[in-house]
Amino acid sequence: MRVQESYSVYPVRVVIVMGVSGCGKSTIGSQLALRLGHAPFIDADTLHPTANVAKMARGEPLADKDRWPWLLRVREEIGKAAHELLDGRDSSLRSARTIVGSRDSSGTQRMYVVCGCSSLKRSYREFLSRSDPDTSLEQLTHDTVFVYLDVSKTELLKRLDTRQDHFFNPVLLDSQLETLEPPDTTREAAINIYGEGSTESVVEDVYHRVTSYIAKNSL
Repeated sequence: MRVQESYSVYPVRVVIVMGVSGCGKSTIGSQLALRLGHAPFIDADTLHPTANVAKMARGEPLADKDRWPWLLRVREEIGKAAHELLDGRDSSLRSARTIVGSRDSSGTQRMYVVCGCSSLKRSYREFLSRSDPDTSLEQLTHDTVFVYLDVSKTELLKRLDTRQDHFFNPVLLDSQLETLEPPDTTREAAINIYGEGSTESVVEDVYHRVTSYIAKNSL
């Protein structure tokens, strides 16, 4: 069944802004979170263990054995944020209870968690989309949609050359591009976005595409 024909009854939608380094995951993701009613934003780069950060700073590409523990932590943080939204324990998250179109069939408002994470491989995206295997059906909180920021190598190199205060070594860009498996939007819950416009225009494009996608695919 095509992704576009599926429906979600979960009250929280997780939006993962993905792509290689320099595509704008953190910038676009954090601004999108604000646009979606001050939704919580998770920057996956801040969740890397020290060993991963040191490895990338030396110009050494990460292997799967480096990424899987990191992805597990990212998934755990996403789940935690979704539960906090539902539980209402953190008053700073309550403003993220944003309605998309109308309420669903249960009368529940739609809520968002936004995450910026490279999610380079389809297997990584499948892992991030799944809940912990020990989670019961009653405890499931969210569905996930990926937003792939498509940026040319020329533009990526220009951005990386001017970026400051980030551990990623630009020499790693080629290895990331080789690893990248762009989402197949006919088989994955994903939206592809041209990411070379101004920050404001890209955020608006993502916002309208995401809310339209969710309205179409949510009961």
